[in-house]
Amino acid sequence: MSAARKRSTSNGSTDVSPPAKARRTEQDIHGPNDYHQALVHRDISDSDSDSSQDQAAEKIETMYLDTVNRSNLDFDFEQLCSVSLSNNNIYACLVCGKYFQGRGKQTHAYFHSINDDHHVFANLQTLGVYVLPDNYEVEDRSLNDIKAAIRPTYSARQVSQLDKRCEVAYDLGGKKYLAGFVGLNKIKYNDYMNVVVQALAHVPPIRDALLLLPDLEKRPVLVQRLASLVRKIWHPKLFKAHVSPHELVQEVVNRSKRRFRMDAQGDAFEFLTWLLNTLHVDLGGSRKRNSSIVYRAFQGEIQVTKQPLVDPSRLAPEEESAGIGAPNGIATVKKTPFLTLSLDLPPKPLFSNDDGDDDGEAGIPQVALVSLLQRYNGSSTVEWHGEAKRYQLTELPQYIICHVRRFSKTEFSVEKNPTVVNFPIRNMPFGELLPPDVQPASKFNTTYDLVANICHDGQPEQQQGQNPKHDATAPAAIQTASSSAAYAADETLSSDSQYLVYLRHAADEKWYMMRDLLVEPIMPQMILLSDSYIQIWQRNGNSNGNSNGNTKDTTVPASCSG
Repeated sequence: MSAARKRSTSNGSTDVSPPAKARRTEQDIHGPNDYHQALVHRDISDSDSDSSQDQAAEKIETMYLDTVNRSNLDFDFEQLCSVSLSNNNIYACLVCGKYFQGRGKQTHAYFHSINDDHHVFANLQTLGVYVLPDNYEVEDRSLNDIKAAIRPTYSARQVSQLDKRCEVAYDLGGKKYLAGFVGLNKIKYNDYMNVVVQALAHVPPIRDALLLLPDLEKRPVLVQRLASLVRKIWHPKLFKAHVSPHELVQEVVNRSKRRFRMDAQGDAFEFLTWLLNTLHVDLGGSRKRNSSIVYRAFQGEIQVTKQPLVDPSRLAPEEESAGIGAPNGIATVKKTPFLTLSLDLPPKPLFSNDDGDDDGEAGIPQVALVSLLQRYNGSSTVEWHGEAKRYQLTELPQYIICHVRRFSKTEFSVEKNPTVVNFPIRNMPFGELLPPDVQPASKFNTTYDLVANICHDGQPEQQQGQNPKHDATAPAAIQTASSSAAYAADETLSSDSQYLVYLRHAADEKWYMMRDLLVEPIMPQMILLSDSYIQIWQRNGNSNGNSNGNTKDTTVPASCSG
């Protein structure tokens, strides 16, 4: 019988099976060890081919990223297509920095990628980066700094460290800047807006709320623009060491119905009250206390006592000699909340000694801030519209806003009172204005430190036309403690006047002067040389000590005038 075995099948055919030796497997030929090594080498070769394919695909996806030019990128301006001026579905070209609409075919971004050979675009809403005209998304860690520049984000831990350390940063050009103390572009006459934004950006409760505000895209546009600007001010990785408030200014013009404009000088206090009022409403605030972060930071309580005055024309001569104008009738007492304290300066002297007196001092009048605050101690009487009013502070807020009324409007012009206000920058005793029975029961420290000081430089001048009217439809969220606050900010300033702000860095207790793009350190004593207009004071924490743990007395004497 031959070596091949024959098997009969059901159909009568024969099946020839190979010999047993011919059926040996590859494992029998090479042995078990050689066979295992062959499988390993085969897997390695397959993985190498897969990784090389992945590398090739990744190289294709990132082949245009070297054309990104960060020095051309500026995300501070309004998100409008540079061709159609539409604000819908806007993409930024990461090569030239221009804004275009859409990324599909027949869109301006698509045509730009073909005509100008610029291929990398970023969606300003979703932060996705795409390559056009191929229209595929690129995910690369090298683009994270661009995404952070478009929309900076902060964690709660990062925010908690802002007032504890000085974070020195550098822009693309190597210019050094301090995060939180960057200049704001002056578009035209928007310096009165810049100083208010800078001051609020250094009030910790307002700043922290804007930095950590969730679902920002669902908020009102004004909140979005202000939060975005504050986040860029505190961003430690800016491409340029300054920020433009263009988007916020545009929204302020639209929201206020051109009451505040960038082409005309405005009043900083009037803008501050409008902004706080609008923020309170946009953040869901109501008339109830602590209903918004604005009320929790700035709202205090004051007791107003009103009593009618005797009309001198209705008095007999003997009654007039007995004392006319004295309070008469039943006094009414009412407690009301306040957000700002308005302070009246002494009248401007008719004649000033410009040549100096015998002691060599200039004839500029001076007054202490403590003296101006005496109108809120409950004993000073103010006459207003036939009534005698007394104001008594009953509850102090966490932050106090003081408004020094420097401008007085007449029929023909607006005059500025040049009186110098002297004040300490640390441990201001606001608690002395409280009633004697309230002072010992207060659970908080009643001394305050200066956080921001907004000053006015230059002389006002009446402009042609009517003054902007107050927004009568605005909710009554702002209530000033001054009886004359109704017209406190109804002035018109000339284009020659300018605002600047002094800000304190809580981490190192240094002061900085900010005038639009100009940012420079300054000695604390120099603050008193400017015409203070708006001041923001911070309470020193609790009765156990200062909130920042610094117990060193660095106050400037109230009599210091430079």
